[in-house]
Amino acid sequence: MEKQYLLGFDVGSSSVKASLVDIESGQCAATAFYPEHEAPIKAVKAGWAEQDPQMWWDNAKLSLKKIMAEAGAKGEQVKAIGISYQMHGLVCVDKNQEVLRDAIIWCDSRAVPYGERAFNNLGADKCLGHLLNSPGNFTAAKLAWVKENEPALYEKIYKVMLPGDYIAMRLSGDINTTISGLSEGMFWDFKDKEPAKFLLNEFGFSKELIADIVPTFSVQATVSKAAAEELGLKEGTPISYRAGDQPNNALSLNVFNPGEIASTAGTSGVVYGVLGEVNYDKKSRVNTFAHVNYTKDLDRLGVLLCINGTGILNAWVRRNVAPEGISYADMNVMMENVPIGSEGVAIIPFGNGAERVLENREIGCSIHGINFNKHGKAHIMRAAQEGIVFSFCYGMEIMQQMGMDIRKIHAGRANMFLSEIFRNTLAGVSGATIELYETDGSVGAAKGAGMGCGLYRDHDEAFATLKKLAVIEPDESKRNEYLSAYARWKEQLEAYI
Repeated sequence: MEKQYLLGFDVGSSSVKASLVDIESGQCAATAFYPEHEAPIKAVKAGWAEQDPQMWWDNAKLSLKKIMAEAGAKGEQVKAIGISYQMHGLVCVDKNQEVLRDAIIWCDSRAVPYGERAFNNLGADKCLGHLLNSPGNFTAAKLAWVKENEPALYEKIYKVMLPGDYIAMRLSGDINTTISGLSEGMFWDFKDKEPAKFLLNEFGFSKELIADIVPTFSVQATVSKAAAEELGLKEGTPISYRAGDQPNNALSLNVFNPGEIASTAGTSGVVYGVLGEVNYDKKSRVNTFAHVNYTKDLDRLGVLLCINGTGILNAWVRRNVAPEGISYADMNVMMENVPIGSEGVAIIPFGNGAERVLENREIGCSIHGINFNKHGKAHIMRAAQEGIVFSFCYGMEIMQQMGMDIRKIHAGRANMFLSEIFRNTLAGVSGATIELYETDGSVGAAKGAGMGCGLYRDHDEAFATLKKLAVIEPDESKRNEYLSAYARWKEQLEAYI
């Protein structure tokens, strides 16, 4: 019997990754990404960031071609397709499904004044009570910028989409979206359980611009004849899952239930927790969106904490403080002899721009408590990793105030989570158990597709083969040392803000 596969795409701003998952074994059969060097982002003006959606499609095709060849797979062996994508982007198409302008992507900041104006006009209670966030710099505010600055183009818009909706359209010829997608664009009203009419009215948008809504896990569309011929897939193959990259990362780590946490710690860091009731942070220091398993009848919200100054601080320390040519692993060895709390050295890690958790303040990175007679390079290295962990815990306190009981953190074994000191400090301060997994966003999207088309009964079956690599329990004998170090760090931070 021929093998059967699930196909997952992960459409990022740096590359598009594709993976084939063997349905029977649950293992990844092949994976590839394009371009091999970081994809270009157009910045015509300071603060702008745009990409041509056609580039995403071209890179998806190249990735798909490579994995099909690597696995020796034929199009008819692919039984379902899932899509993960960079969040908060804006794609505008006309009635012929032609893209009208380059996509305004997640890191573009031009729409900030439009979101702030709407927030002030509508009021905090209205926006936070219905959207769970300020309109901020999200997709709806980006569209408001287009409406005001490119009115002739705006008049031609038939539908607005997120990047994942665009890929689904190219695969199927159908234009639709999900509640989760609408929520990340600030188009979903959590109180009235429908597209946010009050925000559409505030911006002067027609409700006809919003695509039809399909469930996150469902046969949302099928591969068209034209796309099948272009990609070498079978016509009629179901597209049965899509989600933004952070909800999808949580899905990839089998995070679905209230109190479960997914975390990443690359250049920037994310803590994404699932909340079982509608709530929000009154200061918008964390963002709240519909999780992948949210429905009108089931409240499952993803609370997103982003820390900009994460792995980028560790990399800076390696370049500028550590002995030249040293590896990250060697840095970790050097730190082992430095006690918890770095003997009084504390680093505030917010040197990578304004931090949402600090109400969009930009306070920079700072080092405190150095004694020239006692402290050396290893103290600064350890204090940097501790400072990153403490910034995570500072944000997690906000999540706990919203009603989240944080007991377990799921993460991939990558980036900062490769450091034993980082892991132990996070477990020690938060009191949560950390579980490390071998996972990937495009593999998660493929398994989501298996759930959406009914090949898997539920997420437990879909992720039964998810490989757990390590479990880190909090060391109760050192808990007071970790908490004391965190308290000293927080005192330094709060003196700044």
